Amino acid sequence: MTAVPRSTDHHHAFTELRDGVRAVVSRFDARYWQQMDEARSFPQAFVQALTDAGWLSALIPEHYGGSDLSLTEASVVMEEINRAGGNSGACHGQMYVMGCVVRHGSERQKQDLLPRIARGEIRMQSMAVTEPGTGSDTTRLTTTAVRKGDRYVVTGQKVWTSRLQHSDYMLLLARTTPLAEVRKKSEGLSVFLVDVRGEIGKTITVRPIRNMVNHETNEIFIDGLEIPVENRIGEEGKGLKYILDGLNAERILIAAECVGDGYWFLDRATAYARDRVVFDRPIGRNQGVQFPIARAYVNVEAASLMRYNAAGVFDAGLDCGAQANMAKLLAADASWEAANVCLQTHGGFGFAAEYDIERKFRETRLYQVAPISTNLILSHLGEHVLDLPRSY
Repeated sequence: MTAVPRSTDHHHAFTELRDGVRAVVSRFDARYWQQMDEARSFPQAFVQALTDAGWLSALIPEHYGGSDLSLTEASVVMEEINRAGGNSGACHGQMYVMGCVVRHGSERQKQDLLPRIARGEIRMQSMAVTEPGTGSDTTRLTTTAVRKGDRYVVTGQKVWTSRLQHSDYMLLLARTTPLAEVRKKSEGLSVFLVDVRGEIGKTITVRPIRNMVNHETNEIFIDGLEIPVENRIGEEGKGLKYILDGLNAERILIAAECVGDGYWFLDRATAYARDRVVFDRPIGRNQGVQFPIARAYVNVEAASLMRYNAAGVFDAGLDCGAQANMAKLLAADASWEAANVCLQTHGGFGFAAEYDIERKFRETRLYQVAPISTNLILSHLGEHVLDLPRSY
């Protein structure tokens, strides 16, 4: 299969990096991912292979045992996984979740966790933020962490807590000051490191959520969880700011995954359009088949450029909220357009599991909704970039 070209100069700048990632992900073919999907199994062998090769410690500084790559380079890792037909959702959490420790953790926390993550001894790829009663209104979280001496006692409920059953540590956002007592509703929330290994089945009850794709995610119930004060990240009450910093990285990495998905769909659509002969000619000769593919290619390329722009702003240490949101929106839209075009090009065969399109179709659809919905992105841009009245 001839791969569609990537016209950006950035592609050529990361040849060695791309080749290194491909050397690992090429060992996991379409059948592997289909088997994981059919069995609803966590791709343990795949995640372990990436860990062993050092790709999941890419953002950890070198003096803590990591590769010290930029977010731009980390985005290339995610892109290549999805372009090869994989699903980065099983492992991308470790990239941005432990980034909260890298950027905001104490030296003790960094020394304790980062070398062990880099060596693959522990995983920290789960984040408990969203609650069923508040959804996207994060400032109204009801999970509380009450300080009692040298510990916090946590009670509450979280939902869409992903990869928890395959993590040793998770990040937890909880309210440490009642909403009625804070000056700004974004204050009074704190973020904690939670060692879940001895807590699941005791103070943490996990209820898996069966969902549209093979993605391990859960509803969790917390009752009397005790967290040492030294496991709080940064200042008490400033946790939302730390979490949002990590969410910008999350959106940029997921944009890169969507770009990878987009190229994967385009590779298959163009190959099928060239090879499939109906009415004595390749179907790709028909403008009704060819032009939608070409337009989808334009949009994937544009989304890729926005991803690089957002990652560059992040790597420069600047506020990248608008760029991260735009990159995620454009890339999610582009991958979804490419998915529809690919399925339409294949006709009925696109629905056959052996072609693998229906699996990727389901997986890329997720990013129209999560980790932030299109409407929330547009409302953020309208209010904070375009200075329009708040829309909700």
